[in-house]
Amino acid sequence: MLDQLTAKGRIIAAALRLAATRRWGEVTLRDIAEEAGSNLVELKQIFSSKSAILAAFVRAVDDEVLRRVPRRAPDQAARDAIFEVVMSRFDVLAPYKAALASIVRDAGPDYDLVCASLASQHWMLQAAGIDTEGARGAVRVAGLASVYASVFHTWLDDDDPGLARTMAALDRRLRRGERNLETLEGVCGAFCRLGEIFTGWSRSRPRPTPPPPPSPAAPEADAQPGHA
Repeated sequence: MLDQLTAKGRIIAAALRLAATRRWGEVTLRDIAEEAGSNLVELKQIFSSKSAILAAFVRAVDDEVLRRVPRRAPDQAARDAIFEVVMSRFDVLAPYKAALASIVRDAGPDYDLVCASLASQHWMLQAAGIDTEGARGAVRVAGLASVYASVFHTWLDDDDPGLARTMAALDRRLRRGERNLETLEGVCGAFCRLGEIFTGWSRSRPRPTPPPPPSPAAPEADAQPGHA
């Protein structure tokens, strides 16, 4: 998945190797550069921070998942399609579980990671054949992000080769999320319809005719010459 013939791939792989053996909070950019057989100058040209390295790893995982997941069958339920996509993602992440456990313990909220994670939910939904456009799509992305974050922690602690706990947790959360999503999409749909009604009313409402501009004032009569 990580092309280690490139500097970018070597740096990401080095960061994950270090995270698997040390606390992520103790790993420095210099450590990563040295582990990758590189230096800080080369690393700086590609990544601005450790979070940027992790965000690039998330995007690489997205690419691999999209390569693996088959096209959704016409008769396949949306929940089943999402289930397959998420479990495929855990299969891709499996070689990096120790590193991810270390990173999760130490990594706090970060803009790069949040953006990459939300983009991942968008692509996982797309892989499952579920639309993510517009307000409804944003609700779906947020809903899957909540489900995935919860099940991800279960997966980290799941030592069963068959991932029975992970699959049970994912199925449970997807069913619960499906019910919540229907409610949220209903609310979202109502607001969208209200917005359309208001927009249509605003466009069809007659515009008041502006008053005519005032006519120019008549010039005053010339003053009569006075007596000497």
